[in-house]
Amino acid sequence: MCRLFGFRSVIPSQVHRSLVEAENALGIQSNQHPDGWGVAFYVDGAPPLTKSPTTALDDVLFKRISGVVASETVLAHVRQATQGKNSVLNCHPFQYGRWVGAHNGDIPNLEKCREALLAEVAPQLRRFVLGETDSELIFFQFLSRLAEYGPLGRHHDIRDILSALRKTISRSAEISADEERPPLLTFMVTDGNCLVAVQWGKPLFYSTYKNRCADREVCPSLSPECEAPTRTGFVNHLIVSSEILQGENIWHELEEGEVITVDHRMKVMRGKIDKVELPTLDQFNEVI
Repeated sequence: MCRLFGFRSVIPSQVHRSLVEAENALGIQSNQHPDGWGVAFYVDGAPPLTKSPTTALDDVLFKRISGVVASETVLAHVRQATQGKNSVLNCHPFQYGRWVGAHNGDIPNLEKCREALLAEVAPQLRRFVLGETDSELIFFQFLSRLAEYGPLGRHHDIRDILSALRKTISRSAEISADEERPPLLTFMVTDGNCLVAVQWGKPLFYSTYKNRCADREVCPSLSPECEAPTRTGFVNHLIVSSEILQGENIWHELEEGEVITVDHRMKVMRGKIDKVELPTLDQFNEVI
């Protein structure tokens, strides 16, 4: 399987430690997930995306990119192939316009249900599906659902994003249902303003504060939420990762079927994403 890393902050921040330096940084994890990597970050609202089918830890480009990234939003991925050959077209994250998405999991009967999954992608988006993975089909199905609420280039309300994600996960699970090997659909997506992740079969952890911020003496955005659970629901940063990363951050684990999201205002919510009905926003628990 793969590993995911997502970061959203009120200020541009470097994530070099999380990607390269920490004891179990994303690059270190590529020892067990050697089939490619990708890093997307946002500059002036656009997501430069770099991908390679090589092992991240051995790739000079991965280390170079990780060293220069300073952004308010980052989404990174290392791949252990389950579907599709080792090629740059099958590496995550996948991108369309402002949207970037990545998947950790597997649809075990993909060849049987590929056409049905592709049929869930809007006709105008199908030509952008270039690789062989289930992950890319999930990403473009999400975009197809989201486009039902308006053009993909515009700002979308978090309700619409969550609804599109719920429909995507529910429909993908329904199409790929297998009594012996259920689909694993842990998924993360961002447009640079919001970050949304769902735990569906593969672990996800999140952090919104630290024991003590190493930059507390110089950071212009230091607030009580940086070093303690938020009392307002608003935070200065959200990190979502397949693994707990060593360091100052305090980590919590998402339960099966839970989603965590931070919107453009840095309002964080956590709650169940049900197969049948999406909870309303006031049913989500504020992250405390």
